[in-house]
Amino acid sequence: MLDDLKIIDDKDSEDTLGIVARQWQQLDHEFGEINIDGQNIENIVYSGMGGSALAALVSYSWPGYSVPFEVVRNYDIPRYVSNKTLFIASSYSGNTEETLSALNQAEQKGAKICIIAFDGKLSQIAKEKNYPLASIPDVNQPRYAVLANLKALVTILGSAGQIDGQKAIKELDRTKQFLQEQANKWQATVPTSENLAKKIAIEAAGKSVVIYAGPKLSPAAYKWKISFNENAKQIAWWNQYSEFNHNEFMGWSEQPPIKPYLVVDLRSNLEHPQIQKRFELSAKLLSGKRPDPIVVNVEGESLIEQILYASMLGDFTSIYSAILSGINPAPVDLIEKFKKELAS
Repeated sequence: MLDDLKIIDDKDSEDTLGIVARQWQQLDHEFGEINIDGQNIENIVYSGMGGSALAALVSYSWPGYSVPFEVVRNYDIPRYVSNKTLFIASSYSGNTEETLSALNQAEQKGAKICIIAFDGKLSQIAKEKNYPLASIPDVNQPRYAVLANLKALVTILGSAGQIDGQKAIKELDRTKQFLQEQANKWQATVPTSENLAKKIAIEAAGKSVVIYAGPKLSPAAYKWKISFNENAKQIAWWNQYSEFNHNEFMGWSEQPPIKPYLVVDLRSNLEHPQIQKRFELSAKLLSGKRPDPIVVNVEGESLIEQILYASMLGDFTSIYSAILSGINPAPVDLIEKFKKELAS
C-alpha cells in the first residue's frame, strides 16, 4: 500500500510528505537584525506549547546554556522571573493563550522580552511595544516549524550574548545538505524494502507507540510523540533514559499481559556510555515481557544532525502510519474545535 503513489497522493492531499521533506529549507530563512540588551541576564525563560516548545527542548541539548534555562508550558511563570530574566514568548499562531498569559506576567516582572511568532497577537504586541521579534515563515502547521523556530531561538541567544551565534548558525547551515539527503531516503518514491520510515510505520499499525531516547536525543523522542498524535491521530508516549530505569522499567514487567505497543529506541553514539549500557541491559531483562524494540541507530556526525535526523524520521513515519490507516495526516480539527470552545 505504501508503495502505491496514487493511494499516497489521495490520502496525503495536502502534501505533508512534501512539507516535511522540505523542512531543511527553513534554515535558509533570515530573521534580520535582532537587537537585545544582553547585560545582566541571569536566567532565561522560554514560554511555548506543543510544537512551539520543541525548539527550546532541542536547545537544552544543542547549543546548550551557560545560565539557568527553563521551558514554561503553562499559564504561569516561575516566581524568580525578574528584570534580569530574558523571557522568550513563542507561538506559531501568535494566539496561544498560555503563552499570552505568561507574557503578561513577565511584563509585570520587568523581564527582557523577545517574541517568536508567525502572526497573531504576539506579533502585534511585539510591534506595538517594540519588542525584538523573530518572524518565522509560513509552514502551514506549528509542528512543521521546528527548524525555523530553532534558528529564531539561536539568533536571539546570539544577539543576547548567551551563545556564539555565528558559530551556531554556521553549524545549522552545515546540516541542510545532510537533512536533504536523509529526506530523500524516506520519500514516497522509495520502496518499502529500502525505506526505514515505511518499515516502522507498518510495524506501528494498530498499536500505541512508545519512544525512548537518552538525554541528548530526548527532544526527538518527544517529537515522535507529537507527530504520531497529530499526523497519525495515534496515541503515543515517550520517556528518556536513565529515568526510565527508576520506574517505568518495572511497568513493562507484568501488566497488562497483552501489550499492544510498538517500542522504538532512538540510539545515539554520542550519549554517555552508561546510557548505552542501560539500553542494552533493559532490552535483555525485559525480553519476553515487552515487545522487542525497533532500534534506530541515529545517523549524523554532530549532535544537531542526529537530533534533526531522528525528528524528521518521526515525521515521515507518522505520516505513513496515517496513510496506512486511511487518514489525512494534515488536519487537527479536534484541537481547533477545542480551542474555539475553550475561548467561548
